[in-house]
Amino acid sequence: MPESINQDIPEYKEIEDHKEAKETMKSYLEDTIFQVEQHVEIERTPKTKKVVENAKEILKDPKFMEQKGVRSIVDQEARVGHKSKTQKFFGYKMEYVITTEERMITAVRVNDGAYVDGTQFNELIALTKESGVTINEVYGDRAYFKKPILDKIKELKANAYIPVNPMTYKINEDRFSYNKDSDEWFCVQGNKTEEKKYAKKKDRNGSYKYYFEKEKCRNCPLRECCVSGTAVRKILVVGLNTPEFYEYSQSEKTDEFKEKYKKRACQEWKNGEMKNFHGLDRARGYGLKSMATQTKLTALAVNLKRIANKLSS
Repeated sequence: MPESINQDIPEYKEIEDHKEAKETMKSYLEDTIFQVEQHVEIERTPKTKKVVENAKEILKDPKFMEQKGVRSIVDQEARVGHKSKTQKFFGYKMEYVITTEERMITAVRVNDGAYVDGTQFNELIALTKESGVTINEVYGDRAYFKKPILDKIKELKANAYIPVNPMTYKINEDRFSYNKDSDEWFCVQGNKTEEKKYAKKKDRNGSYKYYFEKEKCRNCPLRECCVSGTAVRKILVVGLNTPEFYEYSQSEKTDEFKEKYKKRACQEWKNGEMKNFHGLDRARGYGLKSMATQTKLTALAVNLKRIANKLSS
């Protein structure tokens, strides 16, 4: 590379403002591309021309500043994902099924970092069944508390041990409870719903409106913090799946659920084993195919270790 081209990469990690850090690096990259075009005969170097044009397309995409879409020229299949609300990562996601007793991995899939957990749940379950495993119980974290996944587990006639996701189920159970048999909601003051209506929405799924008894609401000591505006009574608006999710919420509070859910820890142990002792914390190559190969070989290795341990004991 010609000496006239600035090769001093900005210390963007020291910039506290995240947006400013991204703009600093974007400006540096754009300036570097400009300098390359000025000092290198791109038309005579097809490989350089291809890289420059590719880089321009990536930087031009509005998603680049939002940390979405393509982020790397070297690995254009990797994506930014979220470990938590505040912690991000760049790369790939592994999703797999493991038996809780034998701790054997029965199915594994790899996707880019932006993959939504549980999207390939049915495929992973199908592969697990093909391996000869009988599925009686299914464990997962809150990300797997989704209607399609819960329905699939019911179809398998298995028990689901998945904590309720507060983003999916939004009932204040300190104030309201539900009776499945009568399809009625009760408030902490003893009032109950007497009417139910379906409310259709254009842009999303509909909802149910449950109407509490007027007179009890009118004279309720909690009226000011419960009934909004000039409404006469409380109208509880819930999602179509909320009554069903209420049952899962009650199950989660039982001692049986809490004891059973401890079994899910085996997946965390396996994650640590594959990352800390088998190098799965870092990709050995580039692209989804390479990462998938590395992940499957790692899963095979830890399975063989587990089999050897079982045989030796």
